[in-house]
Amino acid sequence: MNALKACLLVGAGGFAGSILRYLTAIFLYRSEQIFSLGTLAANMLGCFLIGMITQAVGQVSWMSAEVRLLLATGLCGGFTTMSSLILESHHLFKNGNIGGAGLYLVGTLALSMTAFIGGMALVSLITR
Repeated sequence: MNALKACLLVGAGGFAGSILRYLTAIFLYRSEQIFSLGTLAANMLGCFLIGMITQAVGQVSWMSAEVRLLLATGLCGGFTTMSSLILESHHLFKNGNIGGAGLYLVGTLALSMTAFIGGMALVSLITR
């Protein structure tokens, strides 16, 4: 695969992932909440999907290098958002909610890892 094709695949996936991330934030926005459910949901769903992709590599015929670039690097990269997680945690911390900031950071990491493992397990079950 040439570099231009790889960049276009990543770019197309990132474009779609960024739009999905924005729509997730709008759908889950609540003015009275401790932290952003949209960011949490995007990170968990993205980790679940990238877990599925990771497990599917080599197990399903359609998971080519091109599809992996489009979905894992592009879509998941555009959809998940470490920068938003850090910004929102900083706002919580700055506003005196140190416990909420810590819970949000640790909780997001734990739930995202669980989602990643869950995605791998789902593909493993499906491809048996």
